[in-house]
Amino acid sequence: MPEHTISAFDADLQALARMISEMGGLAEKQVIDSISALDRNDVALARRIIADDAKINAIQHAIEEKVVFTIARRQPMAADLREIIAALRISNDLERIGDLAKNIAKRVSVLGDEFQPRQIMRGVEHMADLVLLQLKNVLDSYARRDVEKAVAVWRGDAEIDAVNNSLLRELLTYMIEEPRIIGFCIHLMFCTKNIERMGDHATNIAEIVYYMIEGKMLPDDRPKGDITTSFSVPIEAARKKS
Repeated sequence: MPEHTISAFDADLQALARMISEMGGLAEKQVIDSISALDRNDVALARRIIADDAKINAIQHAIEEKVVFTIARRQPMAADLREIIAALRISNDLERIGDLAKNIAKRVSVLGDEFQPRQIMRGVEHMADLVLLQLKNVLDSYARRDVEKAVAVWRGDAEIDAVNNSLLRELLTYMIEEPRIIGFCIHLMFCTKNIERMGDHATNIAEIVYYMIEGKMLPDDRPKGDITTSFSVPIEAARKKS
């Protein structure tokens, strides 16, 4: 981070960076805990996750106030303005990641003691691990102003989409073959979608970091996995079975 002639301005920027770091750490913990609660059917942990979402919201509110104050007081331009706006936009994405973790936690108490296919849960955990790695790397790219790492996160979103599509096919197959676990599989579909959306928000942050550093948008369209064929195999199997 370049130093400015007004040291108070540097202090404002550093304060924003610290708040983003704290918010990112809380968001990562919420994701880890939500998957743990889902895997172990831990209702008590799920309730703590829901309650702790207020901490992330409070930091986002503090960042918004700090951004408004800094723009009004310092009247930044060019790279300085991008730095401040980036903090605001990143905080929005981190807040949404916290909300998505809370959504997963809310499913835990609904599921109760329903049967959980371990193979599917391993797939969900693998997808969550990919998202957590993306989130860690993109926060690191922001802290270190590492544009190459940001681009790597941006390109990695397609892998998460591919895992999500594979899980959706497996869940549909389970529902066709084992009607008794349809309820569980539907809830798990919502959970996997929440995890996939977390990956999207990590990719959003990567785009913000790139713009903050380079002063321009990424030149290519965002890489996305194709979901149009995700349901073709299980649906065809269901037709043959009927």
